[in-house]
Amino acid sequence: MVSFHKVFDHLRSNHGPQHWWPGDSPFEIMVGAVLTQNTAWTNVEKAIDNLKAAKALNPAVILSASHKKLARWLTPSGYFNIKAQRLKNLCAWYVSHGAYDRLKAWRTDKLRAELLSVNGVGYETADDILLYAFERPVFVIDAYTRRIFSRLGMVDQDSVYEALRDLFEQSLSDGSQKNNGRITKRQLTNLYNEYHALIVMHGKNICRKRPRCQLCCLKLTCQSRQL
Repeated sequence: MVSFHKVFDHLRSNHGPQHWWPGDSPFEIMVGAVLTQNTAWTNVEKAIDNLKAAKALNPAVILSASHKKLARWLTPSGYFNIKAQRLKNLCAWYVSHGAYDRLKAWRTDKLRAELLSVNGVGYETADDILLYAFERPVFVIDAYTRRIFSRLGMVDQDSVYEALRDLFEQSLSDGSQKNNGRITKRQLTNLYNEYHALIVMHGKNICRKRPRCQLCCLKLTCQSRQL
């Protein structure tokens, strides 16, 4: 069976470097992580552009805005009333704990637990924030990950989130150390960042719900290929 590292190599060779997550600041990345729930990234970009145009891409401004006004800014992202409340919840937590300059000093396990305590922040959103905003070595599991790797026969589609995250982190960490000697947290963070971005690219364009197997760089090792 193909290894997690081999899949990464195939995806990177096929799609090229991704340089992801798009965002001009850690806070913008955090906002994007909340808004991307159940919608396409193009819709998130429109909502973030609305916030920027209103000079509202700021936790204090978001907290002071009325729910109605914030929801209007977020309309392109869908579920805007729910997301307005979730974004306010995240901003309240963020400000009350000293914002980025203080939070970046926290241990990853503490930061993750605190993020998960925020109403509306689930595992995937928390790990997006940890990996891309705080640059921590935490692997993100999303629907694309489940789809691609279950089709490859490497994971169970219905595995619980934490079990999958542990599997990826352990496999990638062990494999990296075996191949390259001791690996740093920075190197792991960069690997997880690029890997997740490649998974998103592949899941959006190739391994769709109706897969385009003839275009897939993983087709020779895929148990579910339709050729």
